Amino acid sequence: MDSLITASARALAAGDALGALKRVALRDDPPALALRGIAMAQLGEHPRARELLRRAARGFGAHEELARARCVVAEAEVAMAMRDFAGSPRALAAASVTLQAHADTANALQAWLITARRLLLLGRLEEASAALAKLDARGLPPALRAVAELTSAELALRSLRVGEARMALARAHAAAERAQVPALVVEVTEARAVLDKPAARRLTAGGEQALRLDEVAALLASDALVVDACRRGLGAGGQWRPLARRPVLFALARALAGAWPGDADRESLIASVFRTRHPDETHRARLRVEIGRLRALVKTLATIAATERGFILKPLGERDVAVLEPPIAGDQASLLALLSDGAAWSTSALALALGASQRTVQRALAELEADGRVRSLGRARAQRWLAPPLAGFTTILLLPAALPIG
Repeated sequence: MDSLITASARALAAGDALGALKRVALRDDPPALALRGIAMAQLGEHPRARELLRRAARGFGAHEELARARCVVAEAEVAMAMRDFAGSPRALAAASVTLQAHADTANALQAWLITARRLLLLGRLEEASAALAKLDARGLPPALRAVAELTSAELALRSLRVGEARMALARAHAAAERAQVPALVVEVTEARAVLDKPAARRLTAGGEQALRLDEVAALLASDALVVDACRRGLGAGGQWRPLARRPVLFALARALAGAWPGDADRESLIASVFRTRHPDETHRARLRVEIGRLRALVKTLATIAATERGFILKPLGERDVAVLEPPIAGDQASLLALLSDGAAWSTSALALALGASQRTVQRALAELEADGRVRSLGRARAQRWLAPPLAGFTTILLLPAALPIG
């Protein structure tokens, strides 16, 4: 490896992308192309970075499988930054095996870390946890260890293990300080600030109360009967009833909890659940059916009794009832939460992360664009969607596939 390639690599390791480019900008040999690609990625020019990394991988000969594997890992990280999840993870897994066989432990662990971060973005938390379990962060370089601890912290936050997240962020901050990469220090600082921002609202008879993530976790772990509008379910005392796929039952539970300790009248229940202002006997009959289904679902947590004017929720064991609302309202809250990370998402990536059809996501994006809350770049398959960061609160609880407590 010549002196310019070495100097460029050292500049990249220190986060000096422009310094790295100055040394190899006019060269087209595979090592220089790879370094140029990584530098362009650090500068945010992801399409150009991917092109350069692919050219570098093709340029390395059959006897240079280690260099090709490193290009595959770098391209996978660029694809993740572009929110492009269309590629097969098998190439990255094969590259990791090659790197491990050549004793390039740091890059092999980087490949596993990219896999875990990709799964985390898609909301596949159990698989992300399994991927992270294969990492030994103690032997990583400081910059890579900081990223690994950041990933562990986000996984803990998405699972509402706030204590674990706080410790992981402290380790990430120490590693970022040792790495002396300013952008990494800023990223860790911003992640730590999430812990002190409001994450949800608790509705009470006198109004609402903003809750931080640790306060949300404490409420969900308490004995109170919590109707959680962030994760669409209800639970108490370690029991959890997911209702994300049963919107009518969730709307009923939310309305009954909102009226507690009083009862909710039939007309208001029909209006809020079935969205009609002119109820008839068919709506009242359907209301009785849905109340029966909800009553069977929550029988170990509460009873639902009929009153003269409607229905009343009675939690077992003299529990309190709490309604947990997201920090932003609307049917597109999870979509906005994904877009608020500042990255440009494709429609297909958003659909994959949300577990929805592309057509559903397209309709939601069209509504948000009409309201001026998102904007698009490009056309057709190159179209990407952006939204301004949501300041003042964190959207952790709105991201898809948060693990239930208990």
